[in-house]
Amino acid sequence: MKKLLTALAAAAALTSAAAQAAETISVAATAVPHAEILEVVKPVLAKEGVELKIKVFTDYVQPNVQVAEGRLDANFFQHQPYLNEFNASRGTKLVSIAGVHVEPFGAYSSKIKNLADLPQGANVVIPNDATNGGRALLLLQKAGVIKLKADAGITATVKDIAENPKGIKVRELEAATLPRVLAQVDLALINTNYALEAGLNPTKDALAIEGSDSPYVNILVVAEANKDKPALQKLAKALNSAEVKAFINDKYKGAVVPAF
Repeated sequence: MKKLLTALAAAAALTSAAAQAAETISVAATAVPHAEILEVVKPVLAKEGVELKIKVFTDYVQPNVQVAEGRLDANFFQHQPYLNEFNASRGTKLVSIAGVHVEPFGAYSSKIKNLADLPQGANVVIPNDATNGGRALLLLQKAGVIKLKADAGITATVKDIAENPKGIKVRELEAATLPRVLAQVDLALINTNYALEAGLNPTKDALAIEGSDSPYVNILVVAEANKDKPALQKLAKALNSAEVKAFINDKYKGAVVPAF
C-alpha cells in the first residue's frame, strides 16, 4: 500500500509539473470566422505545451485596447489598414505577426436583387470606423453607385463622394449593428464576419463583393514588445498551417479565403 501511495504521489507530482509547464495565452476574436479558426489550432497548440484561451468580442475597439494594456496576449479580428489607423489615433504599438485570411467585403439588401434597382435617394449604411467605412465607399465606387474624389484613398469618407447620380443617403453605424438594420434600409455594406454571424452567404447573397485579391488580410496582432514570444510565434505558425487552410476552404467555401 505504501508503494502504491508513493507511486500515486509521484504521478500526481508529474501531472502537476506538466500543468505548470503549459503556457497559457489569451486571444480576443470575433465569433465568425476568427474564433472558429482559433478552435482548430487549439489542440495543435496543446500538444506543444500552449493552452489557448479564446475570448469572443462583438466590437472592433476593445480587442486592441486590451492587448495594448496587457490584459490579453493577442487578437485576431482585423486587417492591417484598420490596425494602422488604430495605432495612429490611439498611440498604441500593436503589430501583426501573421496574415491568415481575407473576408471579401460585401453589399447586401433585403429589398432589391440588383444594384441597378437601387432607388433614387436610397438609404445606405456603412461601418463607422475609418478604414471599413472607406472600404465600403470604395466598393460602392467599384460597383458604379458613386464616384469618389481622385485622392480619397482607403480612408475615404462620405465627404469624399464626388458624384452621386442616385442621390443615395449614406449613414455610418457601428459595424456590428449593420446586419440588424438590413431590413430597414435599402443597402448595407457589411464586414463578412458579421454577415456570416447573421446567416448571410457572401458568395450568394452579396449584390457586390470584393475580389479575392483584396488587400484587407485579417491578421494576428500582438503588442510590439511581445512579438517574439515563443508561445505567440507557435500560434502564428499554427494559423498558417495546411490544416487551417483546408478548414477555411471546406467550412466557408469562398466566403473566407486563405491568405497564405
